[in-house]
Amino acid sequence: MSECTHNCETCSANCSSRQSESMLEEQNSLSNIKNVYAVVSGKGGVGKTLVTTLLAVNMRRRGYEVGVLDADITGPSVARPFGTSAVRAEGSDAGIFPVVSKTGLKLMSLSYLLENETDPVVWRGPIIAGTVKQFWTDVVWGDVDFMFVDMPPGTGDVPLTVFQSLPVKGIVVVASPQELVSTIVEKAVKMANLMNIPVLGLVENMSYYVCGNCGEKHKIFGESHIDDTAERYGIDSVSKLPIDAKLSAASDKGMIELYEGDWLDALTDKIEENGKANG
Repeated sequence: MSECTHNCETCSANCSSRQSESMLEEQNSLSNIKNVYAVVSGKGGVGKTLVTTLLAVNMRRRGYEVGVLDADITGPSVARPFGTSAVRAEGSDAGIFPVVSKTGLKLMSLSYLLENETDPVVWRGPIIAGTVKQFWTDVVWGDVDFMFVDMPPGTGDVPLTVFQSLPVKGIVVVASPQELVSTIVEKAVKMANLMNIPVLGLVENMSYYVCGNCGEKHKIFGESHIDDTAERYGIDSVSKLPIDAKLSAASDKGMIELYEGDWLDALTDKIEENGKANG
């Protein structure tokens, strides 16, 4: 049996990487999505959606056409930061049209299809995974230079479906400083490695708080281990988001597109360079 070289163009082995590639779903015939990046976390509540929205806003400010696909079907939360919670998606025979934000970001979330935003989604795994695929195949995205997929936490059905069905070029892993989370981060990184998808960066949310009086950084949750994790897996991009009341308020009030901060600029640079290199 041939040994996998991790290059499907030259390798003859019939391994999981090749099988994953063959499972890619066709995007809608009226869509032209060039680059897809997934934002993942090993557990919930660490700020994955915040990072997704900030990266999308950053890329839009650089003049690109940007889409956000909310793959967290049972806990959709992309609508609120953009102030679009009351909007419902429309469609035609061609497919479903994404909701467009104030600055032109194209958004799709299950919350745009529910009668009420607070309606629970009590579905089994296969239906949830199928819905994620439909957000790719049935939504008329049009031209999109960079799409960010806001993933549900963990390494279950939906992340596997996204990695196998969408042409994901890289992932961003989000964590918080606690020791336990660093262990969970490694699980997300290892899953990406198993799927042969590069980890472009780690983002530590709630990393520190800047005192308004003395201006010093205080690490509320203690010392993190995210730099050690990044070094262990050869990840050269680590970003750290502070506990920032203005940032939280902007997200809660649907005004995330007005945020100010350079915390994710270096990571945005890396994603932009990756998209150009692989486009």
